[in-house]
Amino acid sequence: MSYVITEDFPATDTAIPLIPLRESELASWLKEAAPGEARWIEASGFQAKPGELLSLPDEDGNLKRCLFGMQEKGWLYQLAAIQPKLPAHVYTLECSWTERQIRQAALGWGLATYRFGRYRKESAKKTGATAELLIPADMVKTIEPLRAAQCLVRDLVNTPTEHMGPAELSDAVVTVADRFGAETTIVSGADLLTDNFPAIHAVGRASASEPRLVQLTWGDEANPLLALVGKGVCFDTGGLDIKNSSGMILMKKDMGGAAHVLALASLVMAFNLPVRLLMLIPAVENSIAGNAYRPGDVIPTRKGLQVEIGNTDAEGRVVLSDALALACEQNPDLVIDFATLTGAARVALGPDLPPVFSNDTDVAKDIVRTGDEVEDPMWVMPLYQPYNEQIKSKIADINNSSTSSYGGCITAALFLEHFVEPGIPWVHIDTFAWNQSNRAGRPEGGEALGLRAVFEYLQSRYA
Repeated sequence: MSYVITEDFPATDTAIPLIPLRESELASWLKEAAPGEARWIEASGFQAKPGELLSLPDEDGNLKRCLFGMQEKGWLYQLAAIQPKLPAHVYTLECSWTERQIRQAALGWGLATYRFGRYRKESAKKTGATAELLIPADMVKTIEPLRAAQCLVRDLVNTPTEHMGPAELSDAVVTVADRFGAETTIVSGADLLTDNFPAIHAVGRASASEPRLVQLTWGDEANPLLALVGKGVCFDTGGLDIKNSSGMILMKKDMGGAAHVLALASLVMAFNLPVRLLMLIPAVENSIAGNAYRPGDVIPTRKGLQVEIGNTDAEGRVVLSDALALACEQNPDLVIDFATLTGAARVALGPDLPPVFSNDTDVAKDIVRTGDEVEDPMWVMPLYQPYNEQIKSKIADINNSSTSSYGGCITAALFLEHFVEPGIPWVHIDTFAWNQSNRAGRPEGGEALGLRAVFEYLQSRYA
């Protein structure tokens, strides 16, 4: 994790100070510096541009301290750009930042150390000693679970379906549950029909890996029930409405919603929130075979609603319907679902800004507000009821596909709302779960988007 813990932070004899500077502050800082040091800095051409790093030697040529240029906004990734550039030493921040700002920056430092190396032989340079940040022990207790949770999402999403199918995703849930003493129940294959999860079975029945519903429970029965539901489509071919090759290339990440709720559950348990936790993941592959569900089929659901299949590539909302219905049967205090549900959400808000839908506008606004505070941005979108006209069916209760090419993330959310009992607060988050390019602290690949925002909200709601 590249943190060094100390009880007497920030005092140490060996740690190298890291000094943050904005471009506008450099000139005044140079006036206060020792003459030789100021000449060194000016000769180097250091301008304190964001992410720029300069090492300063002592009289013997040893590393004395480092200057780095600050970003103009935010704290989470202030250290992320310089962390990979620093030689292997222990470092401490020498700054006037607040504790919250240091905590955010330390989390970004930890995120910048992430590597997905399962299928690659790392070079000795990458696997050897790395730069470490000196932070107090109580801060580690706060940020390490957050770092681990975000990296869990990254690992699960980055893993190809060959090694992260429905069975392996179930195993990942069991691993987390065992760590915190939670209980798991898995219903798979034909048992899904016996136990009344017909929609999950229909979507996943064509795969060689059996569909399943994975359930994790934890907490005191006397506490309010928090239900988390995550879309666990481990690969999405599109079904018989097959995707083209470019549309299919990233579909290992279609279980990103499941990865988010598992990571969120781990945070709830790690911080011992006073809730009774129920986590549900419908884990399937949307595959093609002779028994695949078809366009035009009418699929029964746990709630009793009949769903006409307008498009087999709108499968995520179908499997979520059974899980949401089960969650609502237990009268939860709050239901939150994460899903990599629609490309329309990316068209509307881009890859980095997940839309938040809720039947309780105040809850949605609070989540977005807390997301801004922890630099995990989200955006409230409307459950615009007139668009329900677009998912009406002529032969069934509802269609899984809209008749319009507009407002696709809204009609998908409206579909899910049909499976949430009135009066139960519900939040739906349409996350992308992916970084499209490498940025400081955010490598290309799987990513947690909305995770920390929701957890921050849960802490304020329950703690």
